Amino acid sequence: MKPISKTAFYCCGIRMVDAESPQSVCGDIYAKRFMNEDGLRVIESFKNETKGNASNVARHRIIDDILRQSLKENPKTSVVIIGCGFDSRAYRLTGGIWFELDEPEVIAYKNERLPVSECRNALRRIAIDFSSDSLRQKLAGLGIALPVIVVIEGVFVYLTEAQINQLLHTLRAVWPRHELVCDLMTQRFFDKYTQTAHEKIKALGAQFVFTVDDHEEVFHAVGYERVERHSIVERAIELGTLKIPRIIVRFFLRSLADGYLVYVFEPGQQ
Repeated sequence: MKPISKTAFYCCGIRMVDAESPQSVCGDIYAKRFMNEDGLRVIESFKNETKGNASNVARHRIIDDILRQSLKENPKTSVVIIGCGFDSRAYRLTGGIWFELDEPEVIAYKNERLPVSECRNALRRIAIDFSSDSLRQKLAGLGIALPVIVVIEGVFVYLTEAQINQLLHTLRAVWPRHELVCDLMTQRFFDKYTQTAHEKIKALGAQFVFTVDDHEEVFHAVGYERVERHSIVERAIELGTLKIPRIIVRFFLRSLADGYLVYVFEPGQQ
């Protein structure tokens, strides 16, 4: 079995640190259960990346809030998390029928550290080898009822545009009607604000690939329409975890405010 990606421990470790802070943003009390010695070493190497860490936590909180609102409106909503890593939303949010998909080693580790039996909501975990298994067959075989929200967090930046196009076509084929919640980063934001953190990510064996300045055009080309978008940086400022005057960001640092966003997309009419 392949080792678990160390970037999963990075994202989880940031949420663990946040959960232990006096004013937690996400309140992910389960994050600590996934952190082993290797994971603790990973997060230690990122302790000085305060701005990136704050953005990472704000990203997670934005998606939390989007899901909370949807589940409040319809508690029977199906939530499909592709590349779930150490996501614990099924345990923290109220309502929803949850499906978590990731590599077999991730799913096995999650089942050991945080069993499905402890989840108050309906939850299924599905192991998939993304390099060889058919995602379309996996998703179609789940028999998921509408409405469906697909969450792809912290994933697209590591994929090529061709891989993203294939994934989007797969989602549209399986569910002609759904919402897609994801985060996207511009090339300009990557060039100006992420270089030191990216060097550390590369040391973990990963690398950013998809950083283009016109995100929406890529998704429009596959038939998606934007429903919402949220500035991760501005949300971090609102939450008090990023200490930059909002007026400076809004009027003088638009590449910062608009460079890293959480989007909600829906497929347009065929």
